Amino acid sequence: MAHCGTQFQYGGILSKMKVALFHVGRKLNLINGVKNIILVQRLKRSIMTSQTNMEKALDELKLNPYFEKYAKKISKLQETSPEEFLSKIEAKEREAKAKKEALAQERKFQPASRAKPTLGGSVEVSQEKEHRLSDVMKVELIENKTRDEIINIWHEYHRQKDCISGAMTATQFDKLFKLAKEYPTFLLPLPRSQGYEFIMSQFHGTKIHMTPLLWYQVHKENAPECLSMTHYIELAQSKDLVLMRGEFDTKSINAQEAQCLANELQLYYSTDNPQRLKLLEKFTKTPDDFKYMDLITNLETISLISDAKVAGTS
Repeated sequence: MAHCGTQFQYGGILSKMKVALFHVGRKLNLINGVKNIILVQRLKRSIMTSQTNMEKALDELKLNPYFEKYAKKISKLQETSPEEFLSKIEAKEREAKAKKEALAQERKFQPASRAKPTLGGSVEVSQEKEHRLSDVMKVELIENKTRDEIINIWHEYHRQKDCISGAMTATQFDKLFKLAKEYPTFLLPLPRSQGYEFIMSQFHGTKIHMTPLLWYQVHKENAPECLSMTHYIELAQSKDLVLMRGEFDTKSINAQEAQCLANELQLYYSTDNPQRLKLLEKFTKTPDDFKYMDLITNLETISLISDAKVAGTS
């Protein structure tokens, strides 16, 4: 009896184990089934997301003015290697995001803790001692000269130096620096043999500082200047004349490039062109809407020489 009882008990244990294993196996099957369903759902979402991203990417690419030129290559890459296509698009999106973040920093140029003095809006702007006209030339020798004679002397004086020179009326100067109060920082595209280099400009007092965008991104407010333009206002009241002297780093730009930047600055700040004013406003107030390509497009539709003369740069 004891043996039978023991065998019965052992058999009961086996039965219970089988039942337990059945439930465990069923549970495992259910878990695996759920996992498979989740994996399938994730795969579907991934495919749908990829498809959506691809469609979105194509829509954005079509807005690019150069899309038609590369449409066939894009279509071939999309068909033969959609993953590589999406990878390239995602890389472009990261690059665009980085540019936007950099743009937000560019507009600051000077941290609040080291902000430069507020700009003045008229020829009454106070000028630092080291920027006096008397430090550049002997003012007493030109007191009896006419306005045109002074301009000729000024240009001749700088002709053999690593400088550019300019002259404008007091009204033109007022207009330039009045707009600068509202838009103190901006970007200017400088034509290069390989395309364009963006130069950052910032007004300070009666000076304008310029540095390559790349330098600013690396050095921030400590970025070295490639061009510094100083305006001398001592003759504004007596001769209706404001003189400009631009000193440039010869290792970065040459005289023609320095003059090109000075002309571009005049076109944006001394003329009433609505398109250029809109670009100034976008850069300062709605940077997310600002597009680098718009600057280049605008530059390619104007004549820097003729328009600059209208603006008052010579």
